[in-house]
Amino acid sequence: MNLGVVLAVDKSLTAYKVVRAEFSSGKNKEDAINKTLEKLNTIIPDRAKIVDFEVKTYTTPVTRRTYAVGVVVYNVFERKKPTAEYTLKERRKLIAMVLEAFNYNPRVLNISELARVFGVSRDSIYYDIEQILKEAGKSK
Repeated sequence: MNLGVVLAVDKSLTAYKVVRAEFSSGKNKEDAINKTLEKLNTIIPDRAKIVDFEVKTYTTPVTRRTYAVGVVVYNVFERKKPTAEYTLKERRKLIAMVLEAFNYNPRVLNISELARVFGVSRDSIYYDIEQILKEAGKSK
Protein backbone atom coordinates (compact mmCIF):
# COMPACT_ATOMS: atom_id res chain seq x y z
CA MET A 1 0.00 0.00 0.00
CA ASN A 2 1.26 3.47 -0.86
CA LEU A 3 0.24 6.54 1.05
CA GLY A 4 0.53 10.08 -0.28
CA VAL A 5 -0.30 13.25 1.60
CA VAL A 6 -0.57 16.78 0.21
CA LEU A 7 -0.71 19.47 2.84
CA ALA A 8 -1.05 23.27 2.68
CA VAL A 9 0.27 24.94 5.83
CA ASP A 10 -1.00 28.31 7.02
CA LYS A 11 2.09 29.88 8.58
CA SER A 12 0.09 32.78 10.01
CA LEU A 13 -1.67 30.39 12.39
CA THR A 14 0.17 30.29 15.70
CA ALA A 15 -0.20 26.63 16.54
CA TYR A 16 1.79 23.43 16.40
CA LYS A 17 0.85 21.72 13.14
CA VAL A 18 0.80 17.93 13.36
CA VAL A 19 0.26 15.07 10.90
CA ARG A 20 -0.05 11.61 12.46
CA ALA A 21 -0.65 8.23 10.90
CA GLU A 22 -1.54 4.99 12.64
CA PHE A 23 -2.52 1.55 11.44
CA SER A 24 -4.07 -1.60 12.91
CA SER A 25 -5.11 -4.99 11.73
CA GLY A 26 -8.38 -6.64 12.57
CA LYS A 27 -10.72 -9.52 11.93
CA ASN A 28 -12.75 -7.36 9.57
CA LYS A 29 -12.94 -3.77 8.30
CA GLU A 30 -14.95 -2.50 11.24
CA ASP A 31 -12.57 -4.04 13.78
CA ALA A 32 -9.49 -2.65 12.01
CA ILE A 33 -11.03 0.82 11.71
CA ASN A 34 -12.07 0.88 15.38
CA LYS A 35 -8.56 -0.12 16.52
CA THR A 36 -6.98 2.55 14.31
CA LEU A 37 -9.34 5.27 15.53
CA GLU A 38 -8.69 4.22 19.13
CA LYS A 39 -4.94 4.64 18.56
CA LEU A 40 -5.43 8.04 16.91
CA ASN A 41 -7.78 9.27 19.64
CA THR A 42 -5.26 8.46 22.38
CA ILE A 43 -2.50 10.57 20.79
CA ILE A 44 -4.52 13.71 19.96
CA PRO A 45 -4.25 16.31 22.76
CA ASP A 46 -7.36 17.90 24.28
CA ARG A 47 -6.47 21.36 22.92
CA ALA A 48 -6.15 20.07 19.38
CA LYS A 49 -8.37 21.21 16.55
CA ILE A 50 -8.65 18.54 13.88
CA VAL A 51 -8.23 19.96 10.38
CA ASP A 52 -8.82 16.73 8.43
CA PHE A 53 -8.64 12.96 8.77
CA GLU A 54 -8.98 9.93 6.56
CA VAL A 55 -9.21 6.21 7.30
CA LYS A 56 -8.81 3.61 4.57
CA THR A 57 -8.77 -0.16 4.70
CA TYR A 58 -7.28 -2.92 2.63
CA THR A 59 -7.34 -6.69 2.79
CA THR A 60 -4.36 -8.79 1.79
CA PRO A 61 -5.20 -11.28 -0.98
CA VAL A 62 -3.44 -14.31 0.50
CA THR A 63 -4.02 -14.11 4.25
CA ARG A 64 -7.29 -12.17 3.97
CA ARG A 65 -6.06 -10.03 6.88
CA THR A 66 -7.70 -6.58 6.99
CA TYR A 67 -5.69 -3.46 7.79
CA ALA A 68 -6.83 0.10 8.44
CA VAL A 69 -4.62 3.15 8.03
CA GLY A 70 -5.66 6.45 9.54
CA VAL A 71 -4.11 9.85 8.94
CA VAL A 72 -5.10 12.86 11.00
CA VAL A 73 -4.02 16.49 10.58
CA TYR A 74 -4.50 18.78 13.54
CA ASN A 75 -3.38 22.02 15.14
CA VAL A 76 -2.46 22.28 18.80
CA PHE A 77 -3.01 25.74 20.20
CA GLU A 78 -1.08 26.97 23.19
CA ARG A 79 -3.01 27.63 26.35
CA LYS A 80 -3.92 31.27 26.64
CA LYS A 81 -1.90 33.00 29.28
CA PRO A 82 -3.66 35.58 31.47
CA THR A 83 -2.75 39.09 30.32
CA ALA A 84 -1.48 39.92 33.81
CA GLU A 85 1.28 37.33 33.19
CA TYR A 86 2.43 38.80 29.86
CA THR A 87 6.07 39.73 29.60
CA LEU A 88 7.05 43.27 28.63
CA LYS A 89 7.73 42.11 25.08
CA GLU A 90 4.36 40.32 24.78
CA ARG A 91 2.50 43.31 26.20
CA ARG A 92 4.16 45.72 23.81
CA LYS A 93 3.53 43.43 20.86
CA LEU A 94 -0.19 43.35 21.62
CA ILE A 95 -0.42 47.10 22.16
CA ALA A 96 1.60 47.68 18.97
CA MET A 97 -0.87 45.56 16.98
CA VAL A 98 -3.76 47.70 18.22
CA LEU A 99 -1.91 50.93 17.52
CA GLU A 100 -0.99 49.77 14.03
CA ALA A 101 -4.63 48.91 13.30
CA PHE A 102 -5.59 52.47 14.23
CA ASN A 103 -2.80 54.20 12.31
CA TYR A 104 -0.69 54.67 15.45
CA ASN A 105 -3.22 56.96 17.12
CA PRO A 106 -2.71 56.49 20.88
CA ARG A 107 -6.02 58.25 21.65
CA VAL A 108 -7.89 55.07 20.73
CA LEU A 109 -6.44 53.36 23.81
CA ASN A 110 -7.92 53.50 27.29
CA ILE A 111 -4.73 53.74 29.36
CA SER A 112 -6.42 52.97 32.69
CA GLU A 113 -8.09 49.88 31.29
CA LEU A 114 -4.87 48.62 29.71
CA ALA A 115 -3.04 49.12 33.01
CA ARG A 116 -5.75 47.15 34.82
CA VAL A 117 -5.81 44.33 32.24
CA PHE A 118 -2.03 43.91 32.21
CA GLY A 119 -1.63 44.46 35.95
CA VAL A 120 0.85 47.32 35.56
CA SER A 121 0.83 51.05 36.26
CA ARG A 122 -0.51 53.68 33.88
CA ASP A 123 3.05 55.01 33.63
CA SER A 124 4.18 51.62 32.29
CA ILE A 125 1.51 51.75 29.58
CA TYR A 126 2.44 55.33 28.66
CA TYR A 127 6.09 54.30 28.41
CA ASP A 128 5.16 51.23 26.30
CA ILE A 129 3.22 53.44 23.87
CA GLU A 130 6.08 55.92 23.71
CA GLN A 131 8.56 53.17 22.85
CA ILE A 132 6.21 51.58 20.28
CA LEU A 133 5.68 54.92 18.54
CA LYS A 134 9.42 55.60 18.59
CA GLU A 135 10.17 52.17 17.01
CA ALA A 136 7.50 52.73 14.37
CA GLY A 137 8.89 56.18 13.58
CA LYS A 138 5.60 57.79 14.63
CA SER A 139 6.73 59.64 17.74
CA LYS A 140 5.55 63.22 18.04
